[in-house]
Amino acid sequence: MLTIELKKLDNFEDLALPAYETDLAAGVDMRAAIEADAPLVLAPGSRALLPTGLAMALPAGYEAQIRPRSGLAYKHGISVVNAPGTIDADYRGEVKILLINHGTEPFTIHRGDRIAQMVIAPVTQANFEVVTTLSETARGSGGYGSTGVK
Repeated sequence: MLTIELKKLDNFEDLALPAYETDLAAGVDMRAAIEADAPLVLAPGSRALLPTGLAMALPAGYEAQIRPRSGLAYKHGISVVNAPGTIDADYRGEVKILLINHGTEPFTIHRGDRIAQMVIAPVTQANFEVVTTLSETARGSGGYGSTGVK
């Protein structure tokens, strides 16, 4: 099993560490490290950058992907703006979650609420080579919608 080093920041205090909620879960839930006496109300159409109170050191060759939680997306329209957000292996600052409210009602976030999930994934870096022609495929240069719906 892969080990990820976590650093608790001053605003982490009493929050639960990221953990897999089920035996076969792909992601761990990330929690809002906002002030207990200052819930954040995310109005419809607005976005906010929420702290998690954690920094980490990912091993070379890995990234952390920040993704929406399906229940929040389905029930309230809450998503991650840049989903999936990428945390690179060389980043050592606080992990923050950029949420947006696509719903029709304001959504209130309290300290410790599970606001997103984080998936650790391998990364492949590529070499890029400029060529004058590309190999042929059946699709060719057909773009958005070129393969139809059915």
